[in-house]
Amino acid sequence: MSMFALESSGLEVISNEESKIRKENDVKDTLLEIKNLKKFFPVKRSLLDFKKEKTFVQAVNDVSFKLYKGETYGLVGESGCGKSTTGRTLLKLTEHTNGQALYNGSDIFKSSGKELNKVRQDIQMVFQDPYSSLNPRKRIGKILEEPLVIHNIGHAKERIEMVMGILDKVGLQLEHYYRYPHEFSGGQRQRIGLARALILNPKILIMDEPVSALDVSIQSQVLNLLKKLQTELSLSYLFISHDMSVVRYISDRIGVMYLGNLVEEAPTETLFSNPLHPYTQALLSAVPEPKLGGNQERIILKGEMPSPLNPPSGCVFHTRCPLAEERCKSVIPEKKQMTSDHHVACHLYS
Repeated sequence: MSMFALESSGLEVISNEESKIRKENDVKDTLLEIKNLKKFFPVKRSLLDFKKEKTFVQAVNDVSFKLYKGETYGLVGESGCGKSTTGRTLLKLTEHTNGQALYNGSDIFKSSGKELNKVRQDIQMVFQDPYSSLNPRKRIGKILEEPLVIHNIGHAKERIEMVMGILDKVGLQLEHYYRYPHEFSGGQRQRIGLARALILNPKILIMDEPVSALDVSIQSQVLNLLKKLQTELSLSYLFISHDMSVVRYISDRIGVMYLGNLVEEAPTETLFSNPLHPYTQALLSAVPEPKLGGNQERIILKGEMPSPLNPPSGCVFHTRCPLAEERCKSVIPEKKQMTSDHHVACHLYS
């Protein structure tokens, strides 16, 4: 979805300037730090293959980034690059293979029991499919009360009041409390999913493709709502998406993933005005620009993304990179700091 589509929908388009002013004082306060995160899935073998070496799908491979207080960090890449697995692993919905996820100085991966419940109260997730993530047999009111019951917050009357309050905050009617998920549109169901995440008053929301299943006009409504709630509730977002235009609109910084690796990281406008990694350049060349007389060169990548079961040696992008050198085939590029907040993993900048 392009910025032109957002503006032409006739809805309010909130600029990034508001969030920039709000974040000048606290943007450097690290809220969540990911260090060398790895997530490998073992491949099941048949009885006939028991002598073969055990193999793994390398979904996330040595990913590191920080989420600052009050900001939105966009994580982008093709389907299968590992961005959704990264989000799910941070909440221990899948167990990590290696690395750390530091929240308030403590490693989330080492937490359990009451400590893990506290982390999950502070860090909530909004899932991609707004229908399958809601129990079709329960009324919306009971779905939204469930997190309060799990975390033992309030008594019955207080929980109802809290649910009514959060329904109003996300733009739904109080009468929706008594309805079932199938009675709502996709946009309304996504608001319900957002309300369920917000009812525990979290500090961080991990959002996995939260608007990809919605129409363009509904996407803009939900994105504007997210920006409004971020300002009102002092939230930080990890926003996972494959749509570069959506990520540009909502994010302060962007990390680009390819085959489980973070290949480039920069502030949003820096990334769009000066992309350094060949993969980032190819992604941005596919974003339509609604400019009269524009003549943007389209970069076509050859071949398919390699399998994470058997990733290429050296730079994982070298099999599709139009600028690949001989050393790219054998040497893994190190993450290089080009400016104070722009990093890239590519041999072109050695």
